[in-house]
Amino acid sequence: MSVGALSRRRNALWYAALVHRLSGLGLAVFLPLHFLTLALAVEDGARLDGFFRFADMPAVKLGETGLVFLLAVHFLGGLRILFVENFTWRGNQAKLASAAGGLAMLLAFVFLIRVL
Repeated sequence: MSVGALSRRRNALWYAALVHRLSGLGLAVFLPLHFLTLALAVEDGARLDGFFRFADMPAVKLGETGLVFLLAVHFLGGLRILFVENFTWRGNQAKLASAAGGLAMLLAFVFLIRVL
């Protein structure tokens, strides 16, 4: 691997792109589980109540916080990409990517405080 390729991989925007793709994959893995829960709501109320008892566990709440982070970072990263692609602005993209990550962490932390 060339030195130029390694230096690009240490760039904040490369990490922002990586986080955006990984968060999209994480959300894609979650989506079938979400549909399964919706199916429980339609088909069997007793099983849905059991699922809600499971979802009230602290470890699950922590997992939900991670899901909120993934959703926020993917959404904000997507907005950043749309902004960069549709306007002529190109400067300070790394700062905008860092701000998107920081805001996603803040939103996840606020969610965690609210559910505990």
